Amino acid sequence: MHDINWIRANPKDFVANLAKRGEKIEIDQILDLDQKRRKLIAELQSLQQTRNEKSKTIGLIKDKKSTEFEKAKESVQEINDKIHTIKTKEQQLETKLAEILNAIPNLVAEDVPVGKDEKHNVVIDKWGEPQKFSFTPRHHFELGEKLGMMDFAQTAKISGSRFVTIQSDLARLERALAHFMLDVHIKEFGFTEVSPPVMVKSNAMYGTGNLPKFGEDAFETKDGFWLVPTSEVFLTNLVAGRILDQDQLPIRYTAYTPCFRSEAGSACKDTRGMIRLHQFSKVELVTITTEEHHLSEYEHLIKAAEEILKRLELPYQKVLLCTGDTTFSATKTCDLEVWLPGQNCYREISSCSVFNQFQARRMKARYRQQGEKETQFVYTMNGSGLALGRTIVAIMENYQNEDGSINIPTILHSYMDGKTVITN
Repeated sequence: MHDINWIRANPKDFVANLAKRGEKIEIDQILDLDQKRRKLIAELQSLQQTRNEKSKTIGLIKDKKSTEFEKAKESVQEINDKIHTIKTKEQQLETKLAEILNAIPNLVAEDVPVGKDEKHNVVIDKWGEPQKFSFTPRHHFELGEKLGMMDFAQTAKISGSRFVTIQSDLARLERALAHFMLDVHIKEFGFTEVSPPVMVKSNAMYGTGNLPKFGEDAFETKDGFWLVPTSEVFLTNLVAGRILDQDQLPIRYTAYTPCFRSEAGSACKDTRGMIRLHQFSKVELVTITTEEHHLSEYEHLIKAAEEILKRLELPYQKVLLCTGDTTFSATKTCDLEVWLPGQNCYREISSCSVFNQFQARRMKARYRQQGEKETQFVYTMNGSGLALGRTIVAIMENYQNEDGSINIPTILHSYMDGKTVITN
């Protein structure tokens, strides 16, 4: 949600910033609705003051059956009727204004490169060198099916397309990865582990910017609940409607959960394998902090995600998304893309976004500085730390052997009870 006070004071900057995203903003309509609403509010306040004064006068009339008393009552009733009419109009304008603002994405940070799509994203760093194989590296799904540990065909008969069943040592690898990731984030980066529900109400989805515009990207149950596209939805909403003390911040949450996405609009994308599924597991990172520390916390969150890739010794690149590829709620997004030999390219494995106060305004999440009466909205951010399915894909393709077996990264040996190779 945007701050209408800021828009009113900076209309040209608002329009210019969103133009970088390719958004055309009807600023005159927004300002007109805002002006009409504020005028009605002023009328309401004036009428309420007049009503209060007349009500006091009525209280001083001793004869409750007198004409004077009846006329005074009628006068107050007329004011109440006007107040009701104006309040209805004001609420209609407020609803209309909210509908418009809810559909407008967040402002982008000044250092976000201007561009239309992912072709204009900027690689800002690289780590590790892609391995040179003495054989043609296979895709993960070829390796998994040959091992007899990855099934798509029978799974599709049971659940449909874009689902997978992994078993045996691959299933064990997923469990080991989750344990390893959580250990790093909790013990070394100060995140608190949460085991949250994976179903939420519409207001929670709205709070993080998933509704109303992106409802088609998620799964809704018949009774109005939503399956979380990521545990960020629940974790961030843990501060919804609250006023926190500044010394409670930063709050850092991490969770390992299944996630659900409809993948609307991706019918022809990544139809083979585990890259784009309706259900997948992920370790999520969420931070709630203050304006003063939000940039350092954002770097801390990205570093936590990067550390997982480094310890798994998976080559990756850090990419700053351009304005046209930055997500709706984010002011800035940095993706970590891991090297996949089977595809001979880098693919996203973590997306780390900072939202400033955009989500907090929707959730009404505030904090109060020590000694201050006034409150201000918190700053929020999140990132994958990491997506489990894509991490398994990266390990399989980067650690594959010519015979189809998979070496297990050294850091995971203890989590796999000393096992070093996955083979059939």
